[in-house]
Amino acid sequence: MGRIEFRNIHKSFGDNVVLRGVDLVVEPGSVLYVIGQSGAGKSVLVKHLVGLLRPDEGRILLDDTDITDYSEKDFYEVRKRCAMVFQHSTLFDSMTLLDNVALPIRKHRDLSPDEARKEARDFLERVEMAEYGERYPADFGDGMRKKVAIARALTLRPEYVIFDEPTTGIDPMSAKLVDDLIRRLADDMGVTSIVISHDLESIFGVADRIAMLYKGTLRLDGPPEAFLESDDPIVRQFIEGRPEGPMEEPN
Repeated sequence: MGRIEFRNIHKSFGDNVVLRGVDLVVEPGSVLYVIGQSGAGKSVLVKHLVGLLRPDEGRILLDDTDITDYSEKDFYEVRKRCAMVFQHSTLFDSMTLLDNVALPIRKHRDLSPDEARKEARDFLERVEMAEYGERYPADFGDGMRKKVAIARALTLRPEYVIFDEPTTGIDPMSAKLVDDLIRRLADDMGVTSIVISHDLESIFGVADRIAMLYKGTLRLDGPPEAFLESDDPIVRQFIEGRPEGPMEEPN
């Protein structure tokens, strides 16, 4: 369980062609990083997985089940299996960390407030934030708030988690904590993760595989070593962070 497959995905917005036939497989329990320039289609691709966008052409499969033509009601069940952690933690400032994590538990499961809080504390424990459960989001920096957002995403025990720029804008120590957590989710819980990121240290320290999108197609798809050893000038310019080279601005 936990396999994701994108088959020949095409997506345009008016005259702006974003995806031009992307084929990509994410194996169960693995961590796939999707990289590329801003505007290359990374977020557009993963939004198809939870029905936030529909492809113009192509199919999306979860565990060999074609979900492409699911209704909005059908996608409700998919979204319980596939959690999204956005770049900004989107916690409720007026609620304690514990109550933020307990909220989806109370909403989706028939538990009393005390039972939901007890279970929420267990999830905070997993991200090493349980001791701060009665404090508020404003008391913490971006990195620690992001850990709480991950704990909240895990409350429905998802099989898949999509992370959108999880280490952008946070200090290196907090970024390392988030990286370690993403890796533990795969290794200890078997969660299949897709991570959209520009953070090269995270990419090469955590990923099982990396997929690079460029001008709407997959430029390279393989293990980190394949990127480090690639002589493709587009790939080399990206991973070396050089402003000059053959890479063109996205359409």
